[in-house]
Amino acid sequence: MINKATFVISNSNPGNCPKPDRAEIAFIGRSNVGKSSLINMLVNQKGLAKTSQKPGKTQLINHFLINDKWYLVDLPGYGFAKVNLKVKQGWESMITTYLTKRENLCGVFVLIDSRLEPQQIDLEFLLWCGSQGVPTVLVFTKADKQSRAKTDQNIRKFLSKTQEIFEEEPDYFISSAEAGTGKAELTRFMEELVTEYEVR
Repeated sequence: MINKATFVISNSNPGNCPKPDRAEIAFIGRSNVGKSSLINMLVNQKGLAKTSQKPGKTQLINHFLINDKWYLVDLPGYGFAKVNLKVKQGWESMITTYLTKRENLCGVFVLIDSRLEPQQIDLEFLLWCGSQGVPTVLVFTKADKQSRAKTDQNIRKFLSKTQEIFEEEPDYFISSAEAGTGKAELTRFMEELVTEYEVR
């Protein structure tokens, strides 16, 4: 259960992140996948993560302290954002460094738009995570935007593609920030990751 969420710091340099002395769970996804809305839904605070109609609103690594115990991190989206190439390359190296070097990172939730057919950019990102040993979990967002049958169909297609990348099917969740779908399951899973980390 998330009772308290406090903004800690935003920065563009993974070296300036808070001391890695507690469990950390990060959220990432293609621009405009509904990441900020999902984070706000999970922590019960409307404006904690900044939402925008314009892709690419999150351009920094944003740390939030949850229940005074662990960090939730909002990472910049990949793909689409209308920024110049130099800025984009800067983000990419920032995200790469963060995901591969952050030793207290115990889970990365990769958000996938459940309304779409499998997107190459998502599959490539997952392939990269797999090759780097980044601990990923899939979250299919915006499930309230179409029929359950359509959501299930898109998820099945996506999972069959991921089987070409991973030996086993990754953990996944279905969510809707507007309808609150997936909140209890996601929160429970995050708490399990934090507990496992603390036991280690």
